Amino acid sequence: MSKKWLPPEAFAATLPHATVFGDAFFTDEDDRPVQLRATYSSAHPWQWPGGLAEPGERPWETAVRECREETGIHLAGPTKLLTTVFGLPGKGWPLATVGLVFGEGRLAPGQLTGSVLDPDEHDQVRALTVPEWQGLMPGRDHTRLEAVMAARHAGVPAHFDTWEGEA
Repeated sequence: MSKKWLPPEAFAATLPHATVFGDAFFTDEDDRPVQLRATYSSAHPWQWPGGLAEPGERPWETAVRECREETGIHLAGPTKLLTTVFGLPGKGWPLATVGLVFGEGRLAPGQLTGSVLDPDEHDQVRALTVPEWQGLMPGRDHTRLEAVMAARHAGVPAHFDTWEGEA
């Protein structure tokens, strides 16, 4: 290994590249996870409000913006980190993925029914028990849901790192 130091820009070019996302996780008043059905992804049909960070945006800011855009729900914070998610590049996405899932507590009854979905992204919102979600989601997505719920109930953030290789 060379002992020659590279300028920051040259060194940065040698490092892995990754996308960053922020998600907001809710349950309804009966502690059932709330998810949105994606209109653009048959591989991951049920998702939490959230998405990829824009330049200069922190993951919490991403979760706030995406939740507002996707559901009309405005998050106030402060929030609780529930889970970090990591994935290596795969056949369906050429970059590593790093994400933070923030716990936003329970929605009041009117919030769920009053959410306004962006029809370009989602066409349905549901609150189901964790076992009820299992048949509607790919196995890894359901395992991630279980990890997030366990972290929420334990009050300790979890790390989920089997996200890579998705189609």
